[in-house]
Amino acid sequence: MSFANDNELLSRLLPEMGVGGYSAHDGTIEFYGRIRALAGPGMRILDYGAGRGAWYEDDPSTYRRDHRLLRGTVAEIIGCDIDQAVLGNRALDRAFVIRPGAPLTLEDASVDIVIADYVLEHISDPAELAAELVRVLKPGGWVCARTPTKFNYVSIAARLVHSARHARWLRVVQPGRKSEDVFPTVYRLNTRSSVRRYFPASAFEDHSYVYCFEPQYFFGKRAWFRIFQFLHWLLPASMHGNLYIFLCKR
Repeated sequence: MSFANDNELLSRLLPEMGVGGYSAHDGTIEFYGRIRALAGPGMRILDYGAGRGAWYEDDPSTYRRDHRLLRGTVAEIIGCDIDQAVLGNRALDRAFVIRPGAPLTLEDASVDIVIADYVLEHISDPAELAAELVRVLKPGGWVCARTPTKFNYVSIAARLVHSARHARWLRVVQPGRKSEDVFPTVYRLNTRSSVRRYFPASAFEDHSYVYCFEPQYFFGKRAWFRIFQFLHWLLPASMHGNLYIFLCKR
């Protein structure tokens, strides 16, 4: 979500936004509420694909930002990303840059929870990622991820738009989105079947589900928000929701 601009419009469209700055179907509150239910003070958490921490810098809702902030509530929150910007992420205790194809600089079975927040749609080699997460995760640890479903209308549109025009297209449908927060998408780990393929039942208990929320892409216009709101009512959940992945390592 492009925080400031869209938040101002949503505040006029959704009356509950006036109470704490978040909607009744806020996906971030839902997702991080689940993570907070799993996290304990002695745990180490890896934020895989943490980026620059745009939410920490730009989110106008103090409640949502604090709900998402895990630093200070667990033993250590570690962030990694292919982008050097992760080194300046102020929501982390420490950060490191990763290279595609190279192993994570973490010990085996050293992490209690792995978070991948809007990251899986960018993963070109799911098998490689799954193998590394299995390696660094402790038995009983969790993989927690959210990503658009493969057949979400936004995912379909993104696949139809050439990557060179992706940032330009996002600036139209999400006017407040910053170019440094736009990355190429491939959608290879965005269905329940692909999750089961790379994180099989023999190794993980699967507690994943599809979560539906208000439209996020509406050109910054009231009329388009109402149109997409009706579309959400009309379409099945898999065509407008996000896949919330919660996997417990056996």
